[in-house]
Amino acid sequence: MKITDYIKKSNKTLFSFEILPPLKGESIQSLFKAIEPLMEFKPKFIDVTYHREEFVYKKRENGLLERKVVRKRPGTVGICAAIVNRFKVDAVPHIICGGFSKEETENALIDLHYLGVDNVLLLRGDGMKSEGGAFVAETEGHSYASELIQQVVDMNHGKYLDDTLLNMHATDFCIGIAGYPEKHFESPNMKTDLKHLQKKVELGSDYIVTQMFFDNQKFFEFVKTCREAGIQVPIIPGLKPLTTKLQLTVLPSIFHIDLPEELVSEVEKCKDNAAVKQVGIEWGIHQSKELMKFGVPCLHYYSMSRSDAVKQIAKELF
Repeated sequence: MKITDYIKKSNKTLFSFEILPPLKGESIQSLFKAIEPLMEFKPKFIDVTYHREEFVYKKRENGLLERKVVRKRPGTVGICAAIVNRFKVDAVPHIICGGFSKEETENALIDLHYLGVDNVLLLRGDGMKSEGGAFVAETEGHSYASELIQQVVDMNHGKYLDDTLLNMHATDFCIGIAGYPEKHFESPNMKTDLKHLQKKVELGSDYIVTQMFFDNQKFFEFVKTCREAGIQVPIIPGLKPLTTKLQLTVLPSIFHIDLPEELVSEVEKCKDNAAVKQVGIEWGIHQSKELMKFGVPCLHYYSMSRSDAVKQIAKELF
């Protein structure tokens, strides 16, 4: 079922969360154990994230360096199939530009369509550490999320890469995209970032899920600005409870977000990470309640495949 249909049919705020696929070689049981404690809150969908390949250099016997591709968390299509089969809940795969040609993307989308997956979250994806953090498109791949959106929209209209094919079956994916209440770090300003978001919606995106944020006022301002710009699709806030003191520096560094002074002050008082986790839970509950009062269609939690903190928050809300 499409996420937009869940939203239309519900008269209350929905619950959802995001997980990481297991590392290569790990059992899927670890993932199931992270999902099971959250099923009592009846999530309507579970996002399955994806991170692009990285390059590593290994020294050969002749002394030369060999460049090898490493995918640390493979299997997004398989993970989605496993979640749907095991939990009877919609899985939303993240489809990214980086690391894939257009044909590889098309084949993955065909597989997902065969599996009955109705929703996809389309992203450009991060740059590669091995390339200095810069985003490098794959040969014959997409450079921008807008190009990826157009490909899926085309497939939804029965248009595939091979234009000689006749009577092609149209897919029917509900398209999600990312939004940034504090702007994407590569955008020069918020106005420019909003123009890019508006273009993605005009191309055919159906809903927006935001980057994590810890200050609700920034989300409220983001929604207001979007609505004034004519963006009327559902906007789902993405939330992440703090669990360690190290995240005070790691999260702003990786995700380019600000942390409120009040939250930082409370975390800095904590003697250990157990205390930090409790502060993060309490902050998450407060954030969630305020967002529900605002009327958000869904609360989406970045669990990082660890359910404890998200479960404690959900117990107070759902």
